Amino acid sequence: MTLSIGLVGCGNISDIYLVNAPRFPGIRFVACADLKAEAAERQAAKYGIEAVGVPALLARDDIDVVLNLTVPAAHAEISLAALESGKHVYSEKPLAGSLADGIAIVEAARRRGLRVGCAPDTVLGASIQTARQMVDAGTIGRPVLGTAAVLSHGMEHWHPDPTFFFKPGGGPVFDMGPYYLTALVNLLGPVASVQATGQIAFETRKVTTPGSPVEGKEIPVEVLTSLQALLSFESGAQITFLASWDVWRHGLRPLEIHGTEGSMRVPDPNWFGGDIELAVGPAEWQVTATTDRTFGAANWPVAEPRFANYRGLGLAEMAAAIEAGRPHRANGDVALHILAVLTAIVDAATTQRTIEIEQRCERPEPLDEAAALALSSAM
Repeated sequence: MTLSIGLVGCGNISDIYLVNAPRFPGIRFVACADLKAEAAERQAAKYGIEAVGVPALLARDDIDVVLNLTVPAAHAEISLAALESGKHVYSEKPLAGSLADGIAIVEAARRRGLRVGCAPDTVLGASIQTARQMVDAGTIGRPVLGTAAVLSHGMEHWHPDPTFFFKPGGGPVFDMGPYYLTALVNLLGPVASVQATGQIAFETRKVTTPGSPVEGKEIPVEVLTSLQALLSFESGAQITFLASWDVWRHGLRPLEIHGTEGSMRVPDPNWFGGDIELAVGPAEWQVTATTDRTFGAANWPVAEPRFANYRGLGLAEMAAAIEAGRPHRANGDVALHILAVLTAIVDAATTQRTIEIEQRCERPEPLDEAAALALSSAM
Protein backbone atom coordinates (compact mmCIF):
# COMPACT_ATOMS: atom_id res chain seq x y z
CA MET A 1 0.00 0.00 0.00
CA THR A 2 1.20 3.50 -0.84
CA LEU A 3 0.11 6.41 1.38
CA SER A 4 -0.76 9.75 -0.21
CA ILE A 5 1.02 12.79 1.21
CA GLY A 6 -0.10 16.40 1.29
CA LEU A 7 2.67 18.91 1.99
CA VAL A 8 2.03 22.15 3.89
CA GLY A 9 4.88 24.65 3.80
CA CYS A 10 6.79 25.05 0.53
CA GLY A 11 9.88 26.76 1.87
CA ASN A 12 13.58 25.94 1.82
CA ILE A 13 13.32 22.42 3.29
CA SER A 14 10.53 21.19 0.99
CA ASP A 15 12.83 20.54 -1.98
CA ILE A 16 14.76 17.69 -0.39
CA TYR A 17 11.56 15.89 0.65
CA LEU A 18 10.18 16.16 -2.88
CA VAL A 19 13.48 15.23 -4.52
CA ASN A 20 13.79 12.13 -2.34
CA ALA A 21 10.16 11.00 -2.62
CA PRO A 22 10.76 8.58 -5.53
CA ARG A 23 13.25 6.71 -3.35
CA PHE A 24 10.43 5.53 -1.12
CA PRO A 25 7.75 3.35 -2.77
CA GLY A 26 5.51 3.57 0.30
CA ILE A 27 4.69 7.26 -0.12
CA ARG A 28 3.38 9.46 -2.94
CA PHE A 29 3.03 13.25 -2.88
CA VAL A 30 -0.24 14.45 -4.39
CA ALA A 31 -0.62 18.10 -3.33
CA CYS A 32 1.12 21.01 -1.66
CA ALA A 33 -0.01 24.21 0.03
CA ASP A 34 1.54 27.37 1.41
CA LEU A 35 0.28 30.69 2.76
CA LYS A 36 2.15 32.15 -0.21
CA ALA A 37 0.25 30.74 -3.18
CA GLU A 38 3.16 31.38 -5.53
CA ALA A 39 5.43 29.16 -3.42
CA ALA A 40 2.99 26.25 -3.65
CA GLU A 41 2.52 26.80 -7.38
CA ARG A 42 6.26 26.82 -7.94
CA GLN A 43 6.80 23.50 -6.15
CA ALA A 44 3.73 21.95 -7.76
CA ALA A 45 4.99 22.79 -11.25
CA LYS A 46 8.50 21.61 -10.42
CA TYR A 47 7.49 18.24 -8.97
CA GLY A 48 4.29 17.40 -10.83
CA ILE A 49 1.81 17.69 -7.97
CA GLU A 50 -1.23 19.89 -7.36
CA ALA A 51 -1.11 23.30 -5.64
CA VAL A 52 -4.08 24.03 -3.38
CA GLY A 53 -4.91 26.19 -0.38
CA VAL A 54 -4.28 24.90 3.15
CA PRO A 55 -8.00 24.41 4.01
CA ALA A 56 -8.56 22.58 0.72
CA LEU A 57 -5.61 20.28 1.34
CA LEU A 58 -6.81 19.42 4.83
CA ALA A 59 -10.30 18.68 3.52
CA ARG A 60 -9.20 16.25 0.79
CA ASP A 61 -10.18 12.62 1.19
CA ASP A 62 -7.31 11.35 -0.95
CA ILE A 63 -4.59 12.50 1.48
CA ASP A 64 -3.54 10.09 4.23
CA VAL A 65 -0.69 12.05 5.84
CA VAL A 66 0.03 15.77 6.15
CA LEU A 67 3.71 16.62 5.98
CA ASN A 68 4.07 19.77 8.07
CA LEU A 69 7.04 21.86 6.85
CA THR A 70 5.85 25.21 8.16
CA VAL A 71 7.98 27.43 10.41
CA PRO A 72 8.16 26.17 14.02
CA ALA A 73 5.68 28.77 15.30
CA ALA A 74 3.02 27.29 13.00
CA HIS A 75 3.74 23.60 13.63
CA ALA A 76 1.07 23.15 16.30
CA GLU A 77 -1.69 24.96 14.40
CA ILE A 78 -1.20 22.92 11.23
CA SER A 79 -0.59 19.58 12.96
CA LEU A 80 -3.68 19.95 15.16
CA ALA A 81 -5.80 20.96 12.16
CA ALA A 82 -4.55 17.94 10.21
CA LEU A 83 -5.36 15.58 13.08
CA GLU A 84 -8.79 17.23 13.41
CA SER A 85 -9.36 16.42 9.73
CA GLY A 86 -8.58 12.75 10.41
CA LYS A 87 -5.11 12.65 8.87
CA HIS A 88 -1.82 11.37 10.23
CA VAL A 89 0.90 14.01 10.67
CA TYR A 90 4.63 14.05 10.08
CA SER A 91 6.31 17.31 11.08
CA GLU A 92 9.66 18.94 10.65
CA LYS A 93 11.48 19.51 13.92
CA PRO A 94 10.75 20.59 16.55
CA LEU A 95 7.36 19.02 17.18
CA ALA A 96 5.99 22.40 18.30
CA GLY A 97 7.14 25.81 19.47
CA SER A 98 6.16 25.11 23.08
CA LEU A 99 5.95 22.05 25.30
CA ALA A 100 2.23 22.65 25.93
CA ASP A 101 1.54 22.60 22.19
CA GLY A 102 3.61 19.45 21.77
CA ILE A 103 1.60 17.70 24.48
CA ALA A 104 -1.63 18.82 22.79
CA ILE A 105 -0.52 17.33 19.46
CA VAL A 106 0.41 13.94 20.93
CA GLU A 107 -2.77 13.76 23.00
CA ALA A 108 -4.97 14.72 20.03
CA ALA A 109 -3.41 11.96 17.94
CA ARG A 110 -3.96 9.37 20.69
CA ARG A 111 -7.60 10.35 21.07
CA ARG A 112 -8.18 9.89 17.35
CA GLY A 113 -6.07 6.78 16.86
CA LEU A 114 -3.76 8.63 14.46
CA ARG A 115 0.01 8.74 14.07
CA VAL A 116 2.38 11.62 14.77
CA GLY A 117 5.86 11.46 13.30
CA CYS A 118 8.58 14.07 13.53
CA ALA A 119 12.02 14.86 12.20
CA PRO A 120 14.87 14.44 12.53
CA ASP A 121 14.95 11.15 10.68
CA THR A 122 18.72 11.39 10.23
CA VAL A 123 18.92 8.99 13.19
CA LEU A 124 17.58 6.28 10.86
CA GLY A 125 20.55 6.77 8.54
CA ALA A 126 23.62 4.57 8.22
CA SER A 127 25.91 6.47 10.60
CA ILE A 128 23.72 6.64 13.72
CA GLN A 129 22.39 3.13 13.19
CA THR A 130 25.93 1.74 12.80
CA ALA A 131 26.99 3.58 15.96
CA ARG A 132 23.96 2.18 17.76
CA GLN A 133 24.87 -1.37 16.75
CA MET A 134 28.29 -0.82 18.31
CA VAL A 135 26.85 0.62 21.52
CA ASP A 136 24.29 -2.18 21.81
CA ALA A 137 27.01 -4.78 21.22
CA GLY A 138 28.95 -3.39 24.19
CA THR A 139 31.90 -2.32 22.05
CA ILE A 140 32.63 0.72 24.26
CA GLY A 141 31.24 -0.91 27.41
CA ARG A 142 28.86 1.09 29.56
CA PRO A 143 28.57 4.67 28.23
CA VAL A 144 29.74 7.06 30.94
CA LEU A 145 30.21 10.55 29.52
CA GLY A 146 30.62 12.47 26.30
CA THR A 147 30.23 15.71 24.39
CA ALA A 148 27.89 17.00 21.72
CA ALA A 149 28.73 20.27 19.97
CA VAL A 150 26.90 22.29 17.33
CA LEU A 151 28.80 25.53 16.93
CA SER A 152 28.76 28.12 14.15
CA HIS A 153 28.22 31.82 13.58
CA GLY A 154 24.52 31.67 12.83
CA MET A 155 22.07 31.52 9.97
CA GLU A 156 22.07 35.12 8.77
CA HIS A 157 24.91 34.50 6.32
CA TRP A 158 23.19 31.86 4.16
CA HIS A 159 19.46 31.43 4.87
CA PRO A 160 17.02 33.30 2.55
CA ASP A 161 15.10 34.72 5.53
CA PRO A 162 16.65 33.86 8.91
CA THR A 163 14.34 36.13 10.94
CA PHE A 164 12.43 33.32 12.68
CA PHE A 165 15.65 31.68 13.88
CA PHE A 166 16.11 34.53 16.36
CA LYS A 167 12.52 34.57 17.63
CA PRO A 168 10.99 32.45 20.44
CA GLY A 169 11.01 28.82 19.32
CA GLY A 170 14.25 29.45 17.43
CA GLY A 171 17.87 29.67 18.54
CA PRO A 172 20.57 27.00 18.18
CA VAL A 173 19.02 24.66 20.74
CA PHE A 174 15.58 24.50 19.14
CA ASP A 175 16.90 24.60 15.57
CA MET A 176 19.91 22.25 15.63
CA GLY A 177 19.47 20.61 19.02
CA PRO A 178 16.91 18.06 17.81
CA TYR A 179 19.51 16.36 15.57
CA TYR A 180 21.98 15.90 18.39
CA LEU A 181 19.52 15.08 21.15
CA THR A 182 17.54 12.60 19.03
CA ALA A 183 20.80 10.88 18.10
CA LEU A 184 21.78 10.67 21.75
CA VAL A 185 18.38 9.29 22.79
CA ASN A 186 18.67 6.62 20.09
CA LEU A 187 22.16 5.75 21.31
CA LEU A 188 21.74 6.09 25.08
CA GLY A 189 18.01 6.19 25.87
CA PRO A 190 15.96 9.03 27.38
CA VAL A 191 17.22 12.04 29.32
CA ALA A 192 16.39 12.25 33.02
CA SER A 193 17.42 15.79 33.93
CA VAL A 194 19.08 18.94 32.59
CA GLN A 195 21.33 21.70 33.94
CA ALA A 196 22.37 24.62 31.73
CA THR A 197 23.71 28.14 31.33
CA GLY A 198 23.39 30.52 28.40
CA GLN A 199 23.73 34.03 26.97
CA ILE A 200 23.05 36.34 24.02
CA ALA A 201 26.32 37.52 22.49
CA PHE A 202 24.90 39.95 19.92
CA GLU A 203 21.72 41.96 20.44
CA THR A 204 21.03 42.16 16.68
CA ARG A 205 22.01 40.12 13.63
CA LYS A 206 22.54 41.63 10.17
CA VAL A 207 21.38 39.52 7.23
CA THR A 208 24.17 39.16 4.67
CA THR A 209 22.73 36.31 2.58
CA PRO A 210 23.30 37.33 -1.07
CA GLY A 211 20.00 37.98 -2.84
CA SER A 212 17.90 37.61 0.30
CA PRO A 213 14.71 39.69 0.29
CA VAL A 214 15.77 40.91 3.74
CA GLU A 215 19.47 41.38 2.94
CA GLY A 216 20.88 44.16 5.10
CA LYS A 217 18.08 43.89 7.68
CA GLU A 218 19.02 44.02 11.37
CA ILE A 219 17.20 41.25 13.26
CA PRO A 220 16.60 41.78 17.01
CA VAL A 221 17.76 38.67 18.89
CA GLU A 222 15.07 37.37 21.27
CA VAL A 223 16.56 33.98 22.19
CA LEU A 224 19.72 32.69 23.83
CA THR A 225 22.35 32.14 21.14
CA SER A 226 24.96 30.28 23.23
CA LEU A 227 24.08 27.51 25.66
CA GLN A 228 25.99 24.87 27.59
CA ALA A 229 24.02 22.02 29.11
CA LEU A 230 24.70 18.93 31.17
CA LEU A 231 22.34 16.12 30.19
CA SER A 232 21.92 13.29 32.70
CA PHE A 233 20.45 10.18 31.07
CA GLU A 234 18.33 7.52 32.74
CA SER A 235 21.08 5.03 31.83
CA GLY A 236 23.55 6.96 34.00
CA ALA A 237 25.49 8.52 31.12
CA GLN A 238 26.23 12.24 31.29
CA ILE A 239 26.69 14.33 28.13
CA THR A 240 27.88 17.93 27.88
CA PHE A 241 25.91 19.65 25.08
CA LEU A 242 27.22 22.89 23.54
CA ALA A 243 25.04 24.88 21.13
CA SER A 244 26.03 28.30 19.81
CA TRP A 245 25.64 30.72 16.91
CA ASP A 246 28.40 32.93 18.35
CA VAL A 247 31.44 30.84 17.34
CA TRP A 248 33.65 31.76 14.37
CA ARG A 249 35.77 28.60 14.28
CA HIS A 250 36.32 25.51 16.45
CA GLY A 251 37.81 22.02 16.48
CA LEU A 252 35.22 20.04 18.47
CA ARG A 253 33.71 16.81 17.12
CA PRO A 254 29.92 16.67 16.70
CA LEU A 255 29.50 13.70 19.06
CA GLU A 256 31.92 11.79 21.27
CA ILE A 257 30.84 9.05 23.69
CA HIS A 258 33.22 7.49 26.18
CA GLY A 259 32.46 4.17 27.85
CA THR A 260 34.09 1.81 30.31
CA GLU A 261 35.76 -0.15 27.48
CA GLY A 262 36.38 2.45 24.79
CA SER A 263 35.46 5.66 23.00
CA MET A 264 33.42 6.51 19.92
CA ARG A 265 33.20 9.48 17.57
CA VAL A 266 29.92 9.84 15.69
CA PRO A 267 29.67 12.11 12.61
CA ASP A 268 27.40 15.14 12.20
CA PRO A 269 23.84 13.96 12.99
CA ASN A 270 22.46 16.56 10.57
CA TRP A 271 23.29 14.00 7.84
CA PHE A 272 22.52 10.32 7.33
CA GLY A 273 26.03 9.01 6.65
CA GLY A 274 29.64 9.51 7.67
CA ASP A 275 32.49 7.59 9.28
CA ILE A 276 32.36 6.14 12.78
CA GLU A 277 35.65 6.28 14.72
CA LEU A 278 36.15 3.70 17.45
CA ALA A 279 38.97 3.28 19.98
CA VAL A 280 38.79 0.23 22.23
CA GLY A 281 40.92 0.53 25.36
CA PRO A 282 44.22 2.29 24.65
CA ALA A 283 44.16 1.41 20.94
CA GLU A 284 44.28 4.02 18.17
CA TRP A 285 41.13 5.22 16.43
CA GLN A 286 39.74 2.78 13.87
CA VAL A 287 37.43 4.08 11.14
CA THR A 288 34.24 2.36 9.99
CA ALA A 289 32.79 3.82 6.78
CA THR A 290 29.03 3.68 6.15
CA THR A 291 28.92 4.58 2.45
CA ASP A 292 28.18 0.95 1.48
CA ARG A 293 25.05 0.81 3.63
CA THR A 294 21.53 1.80 2.64
CA PHE A 295 21.05 5.53 3.34
CA GLY A 296 24.79 6.03 3.80
CA ALA A 297 26.08 7.06 0.38
CA ALA A 298 26.41 10.72 -0.61
CA ASN A 299 23.48 11.94 -2.70
CA TRP A 300 23.29 15.70 -2.01
CA PRO A 301 23.59 18.22 -3.58
CA VAL A 302 22.32 16.40 -6.65
CA ALA A 303 24.84 17.91 -9.06
CA GLU A 304 27.92 17.19 -6.90
CA PRO A 305 26.96 14.88 -4.01
CA ARG A 306 28.96 15.39 -0.82
CA PHE A 307 26.46 14.43 1.89
CA ALA A 308 24.04 11.60 2.61
CA ASN A 309 20.67 13.38 2.73
CA TYR A 310 17.65 11.07 2.73
CA ARG A 311 15.07 13.32 4.39
CA GLY A 312 11.71 11.67 4.00
CA LEU A 313 13.00 8.34 5.36
CA GLY A 314 11.15 8.86 8.66
CA LEU A 315 7.94 9.63 6.79
CA ALA A 316 8.36 6.50 4.66
CA GLU A 317 9.12 4.38 7.73
CA MET A 318 5.99 5.73 9.43
CA ALA A 319 3.93 4.82 6.35
CA ALA A 320 5.33 1.27 6.44
CA ALA A 321 4.57 1.03 10.16
CA ILE A 322 0.98 2.16 9.61
CA GLU A 323 0.52 -0.55 6.99
CA ALA A 324 2.12 -3.20 9.22
CA GLY A 325 0.29 -2.08 12.38
CA ARG A 326 3.50 -1.62 14.37
CA PRO A 327 5.05 1.39 16.15
CA HIS A 328 7.06 3.75 13.97
CA ARG A 329 10.52 4.93 14.96
CA ALA A 330 10.48 8.72 14.46
CA ASN A 331 7.39 8.89 16.64
CA GLY A 332 5.52 11.51 18.62
CA ASP A 333 6.66 10.26 22.03
CA VAL A 334 10.31 10.64 21.04
CA ALA A 335 9.61 14.07 19.51
CA LEU A 336 7.77 15.20 22.65
CA HIS A 337 10.62 13.98 24.85
CA ILE A 338 13.10 15.90 22.70
CA LEU A 339 10.89 19.01 22.88
CA ALA A 340 10.79 18.65 26.68
CA VAL A 341 14.60 18.46 26.78
CA LEU A 342 14.98 21.47 24.46
CA THR A 343 12.60 23.46 26.64
CA ALA A 344 14.39 22.33 29.79
CA ILE A 345 17.78 23.44 28.44
CA VAL A 346 16.52 26.97 27.81
CA ASP A 347 14.59 27.07 31.09
CA ALA A 348 17.54 25.74 33.08
CA ALA A 349 19.84 28.32 31.49
CA THR A 350 17.37 31.06 32.35
CA THR A 351 16.58 30.00 35.92
CA GLN A 352 19.89 28.34 36.89
CA ARG A 353 18.18 25.27 38.30
CA THR A 354 18.14 21.55 37.53
CA ILE A 355 15.03 20.47 35.60
CA GLU A 356 13.66 16.92 35.65
CA ILE A 357 12.21 15.64 32.36
CA GLU A 358 8.63 14.46 32.87
CA GLN A 359 7.81 13.57 29.24
CA ARG A 360 9.84 10.39 28.80
CA CYS A 361 9.95 8.01 25.85
CA GLU A 362 11.08 4.52 25.01
CA ARG A 363 14.22 4.11 22.97
CA PRO A 364 13.06 3.39 19.39
CA GLU A 365 13.77 0.05 17.76
CA PRO A 366 16.96 0.00 15.67
CA LEU A 367 16.66 0.05 11.88
CA ASP A 368 18.86 -2.74 10.58
CA GLU A 369 20.12 -3.04 7.02
CA ALA A 370 17.34 -5.38 5.89
CA ALA A 371 14.63 -3.08 7.22
CA ALA A 372 16.32 -0.05 5.66
CA LEU A 373 16.59 -1.75 2.28
CA ALA A 374 12.90 -2.67 2.41
CA LEU A 375 11.99 1.03 2.64
CA SER A 376 14.06 2.00 -0.38
CA SER A 377 13.59 1.75 -4.12
CA ALA A 378 16.58 1.51 -6.45
CA MET A 379 17.59 4.87 -7.90
